[in-house]
Amino acid sequence: MSQKNASPKIKNSEESFHHSTQALNSFAPRLLAWFETSGRHDLPWQQHQTDTPNPYIVWLSEVMLQQTQVTTVLPYFARFMASFPTVQDLAAADWDTIAEHWAGMGYYARARNLHKGAKQLVEVINETGDFPQTLAGWEAIAGVGPSTAGAIMAMGLHKYGVICDGNVKRVLTRWAAIDGDITKSATNKELWALAERLTPKENSGLFAQAMMDMGATLCVRRNPACSSCPLKEDCIAHAKGREMDYPVKAKKKPKPSKFSNALLIENAKGEILWLQRPDTGIWGGLWSLPLEFVEKVDGKTASKIVNNQTDDRQRLDVRSNEKIYETEFTTAEQIINEWLIENNLVAKSVSNTLLDDAPIKHSLTHFHWYLQPQRLVLDSEKIAELKGKLNAADIEFKWLDNKKAQDSLGLPRAMVKVLEI
Repeated sequence: MSQKNASPKIKNSEESFHHSTQALNSFAPRLLAWFETSGRHDLPWQQHQTDTPNPYIVWLSEVMLQQTQVTTVLPYFARFMASFPTVQDLAAADWDTIAEHWAGMGYYARARNLHKGAKQLVEVINETGDFPQTLAGWEAIAGVGPSTAGAIMAMGLHKYGVICDGNVKRVLTRWAAIDGDITKSATNKELWALAERLTPKENSGLFAQAMMDMGATLCVRRNPACSSCPLKEDCIAHAKGREMDYPVKAKKKPKPSKFSNALLIENAKGEILWLQRPDTGIWGGLWSLPLEFVEKVDGKTASKIVNNQTDDRQRLDVRSNEKIYETEFTTAEQIINEWLIENNLVAKSVSNTLLDDAPIKHSLTHFHWYLQPQRLVLDSEKIAELKGKLNAADIEFKWLDNKKAQDSLGLPRAMVKVLEI
């Protein structure tokens, strides 16, 4: 989807917007004046103070910032730049190394797209001698949407580019009192049209950075600092005292809750069994403890089942529903689950909490995931038998103690929390 297609098919007229031509024309100068004195100028990926911008740095930071705050991204960005100073270095790296660098930042599909995108970019560079130079060229890279492409064009290449990410949408919906649901296509087109109208042809990169800073530091979700805002004089939401009414977004239904056991299967040396997750799905390509699905409930209703008293019954109940079983268990987890049942082996809870009060809660886009750590120590004979089962199915697995697992594997943050209990 191109940025052009994301824009509305409306008259190119000032009548299309909620402000006067004077207000529209003065928006960028006021914002840039504020940014010069009050904006952030020390972020390691910023390119507005250099004559030779580096699109690799901007692309890398934009992907990281898509779902994550600046303070969280900073150390990850530093690690990536230290290990992969060029896009060629990133493309040549193996997935496990990239996963280890990314682990803990969440939304792991971004890391997959980053690795794939790096390889695509190297192909473009080998063919043309440079990074993509057009909006369409960047949108062809994995994980790059219209706003990210606009940011790279504006900040990474010092060309014209428009951004309209979450921060920008919050600023614009308040300033123009846009009452439409921002999850709807019509509202999205209206916002893109306004963003394009406000973005100056010159210094669009500086403007993009200023808009990001405005949304991140002043026009924040809660308690916006309106008294310091350079746009307050004609901000419609502020004039009406309705800042918190924007942006308008349909209320989400309560997320369902999912409950699983996280199995700490140990050998006599204290080494734990680790499985590499499938490339697609949750934690794709990262390493995880074997997970044993127990149940899923609507909303935030919590189960009142004590794990170590009902494990066998729950396993049998889950297995009786083939669709759920295949959906909720990876192939490796199915093999382990079957083997545990055949051998009448039951892991014991690390803590005596109820399932609804499981010590690890991991919130994803579509559900809350409660994980209950359970430990099972196997003798050498059982270890050999389990290894044989996994090897026969070509399952990727490792036996590592806590420290080595955290030092050498790309682990989701939830797994690190399990190890810390």
